[in-house]
Amino acid sequence: MEDRISLGRICKLLCISAKMDLVWLLRDTKYALIGILGDMINNIATLSGIFLIVARFNGLSDMTSDEVLFMMAYNTLITGIFILFGSSNNIHVSRIIGRGQLEHLFIQPLSLGIQLTTSGFAPFTGSGNLVVGILLMVIATNRLNLHITFMWLLLLMVYLICTMVIIIARSYLVSSLAFYAPVAAEEISSTAIDDTYFISTFPLTGMPKALQLILVSILPEGLMAWYPSLSLLGRPPLNLSGFYPMFFALFISLVASYFFKKGLTYYVKKGSNRYVPYGFRR
Repeated sequence: MEDRISLGRICKLLCISAKMDLVWLLRDTKYALIGILGDMINNIATLSGIFLIVARFNGLSDMTSDEVLFMMAYNTLITGIFILFGSSNNIHVSRIIGRGQLEHLFIQPLSLGIQLTTSGFAPFTGSGNLVVGILLMVIATNRLNLHITFMWLLLLMVYLICTMVIIIARSYLVSSLAFYAPVAAEEISSTAIDDTYFISTFPLTGMPKALQLILVSILPEGLMAWYPSLSLLGRPPLNLSGFYPMFFALFISLVASYFFKKGLTYYVKKGSNRYVPYGFRR
């Protein structure tokens, strides 16, 4: 059913997801806390290894150790936002497609887009990395003696949104393959997101420019933290504009939208001969 959605309705749907998250926290508190702690430890361990290497050599090429810390803080913020709004399979959408579970969403009195947008909100169990990212960002900006203004904070928000758009669009782009090959492509979005996360934690400064260009275009890992961080510090890399991540986010979202709609049309006509019940709240 195509519905007219309002901001108030979206907030109500987000509240429903938040309530379900709170119920899980209260029902299985021990396992929920273990999951929260595990996410935080995993993120800190991944970033701290890179930062300690950079700190040992007092920087990396033209990036100081404090600038790398700033990049790590930005990366942690992105991880926190991702977990906060993507705790369901709404971003790892190839799982829903590959398991034949889209029909669960088709029968609901809400559009597919609204359901995918609001179903993964987990403020109680998914906010740990976001809090860590905010703390790291405060520490990094203080160490760099950055002059924080309203416009700078607004620019930070714009870059965070653009980075999330790139991550989601890339996930939906590769997930389009699951419409045609559900078994083989069930976890393709997870592979794309995980590879992006691990590579994006490394500062690209010092790499050959040809490789840097590849990692901000064909494979946009450099746009996850490295490029936005340097842009926020006032020196966008590769002699490109600070607006480049915004243009790229628009481009990849349009491409992903085209192929996802094309795959969805194929799915509606052909259906799926596979159904896997696990991994879905029923």
